[in-house]
Amino acid sequence: MTLFCLAAALFLLGTILLGLLRVLWGPGSGDRMLAAQLFGTTGVTILLLLSAGLGEPALVDVALVFALLAVVAAVAFVRQHGLPEPEGTPIHQQSRREDRDDR
Repeated sequence: MTLFCLAAALFLLGTILLGLLRVLWGPGSGDRMLAAQLFGTTGVTILLLLSAGLGEPALVDVALVFALLAVVAAVAFVRQHGLPEPEGTPIHQQSRREDRDDR
């Protein structure tokens, strides 16, 4: 079981390296944020696998803190950049009304 946990953690570390390429060469900020979220979720998984494989229960606490930081990073990104709203949503209808009222 220990060998499996360590091998899985090593494999997941490889996916983080691939995500790093997406952060560096991502075409848009949304792609970069998704890759950063990959770091958060994969990092938590790696820490939990290492905790089970190495018998270090303190790594579970570190994983929980890492998960909370990933959520905070996602919220900060959404507050900074916003999410694109699909056409036909109330926010688009409101902006159209405001455009008509300005004329």
